Amino acid sequence: CYIVLACEEYGASFFANGANPGGVLEHPGVLKDPKKVRDSWNEVYRGTNNAHKVAVLEEGMKYQQIGIPPEEAQFLETRKFQINEIARLYRIPPHMVGDLEKSSFSNIEQQSLEFVKYTLDPWVIRWEQALQRSLLLPKEKSEYFIKLNVDGLLRGDYQSRMNGYSIGRQNGWLSANDIREMEDMNSISEDEGGDLYLINGNMTKLKDAGAFANTGEQSTGNSNLTERK
Repeated sequence: CYIVLACEEYGASFFANGANPGGVLEHPGVLKDPKKVRDSWNEVYRGTNNAHKVAVLEEGMKYQQIGIPPEEAQFLETRKFQINEIARLYRIPPHMVGDLEKSSFSNIEQQSLEFVKYTLDPWVIRWEQALQRSLLLPKEKSEYFIKLNVDGLLRGDYQSRMNGYSIGRQNGWLSANDIREMEDMNSISEDEGGDLYLINGNMTKLKDAGAFANTGEQSTGNSNLTERK
């Protein structure tokens, strides 16, 4: 945190001074009033509004820049480090604080799932335990439990959800209304089959796999053969 704050203060000071590090004015002789020269210089050339002005040096004075240039101090890299440091502090993926440098459409979803799993879940569990302890009577705790639903944060993209619903529907553990409820859609009436659980009719038990292969079918299959003479 101290590093981040120091970088912010340095950046503010750096750009407030015209994005130029400090320097010194060299005079070949002895100045009678150096403070007056310094104040006059700062008044004319200091600050963002006075940046890039052409300086005029008198009496053989020379300007010598001091300090570390921002490219040598890796100022931009330090700014990127700040973002990662903040993300690390709060245990959130960098793309959630605006750093998309190493993010793509293929990994942002996975990072979001990890955020729910490793950042939110510990707090969700704490809340569930606290609510369970504070709101339920001892006899109620054997029958009820409190669970916060984070399924909305775990939802995948549209195609992945549809593929998952299709598998659940075809294998008999999701009805049309189950799917519509998860998609925040109105339910279908029971008369229209909204609550039916369907299963593929071609499926059968493993032990019954050969039950329909009878000799009659085999004979029919051979009836088209003719004897050669």
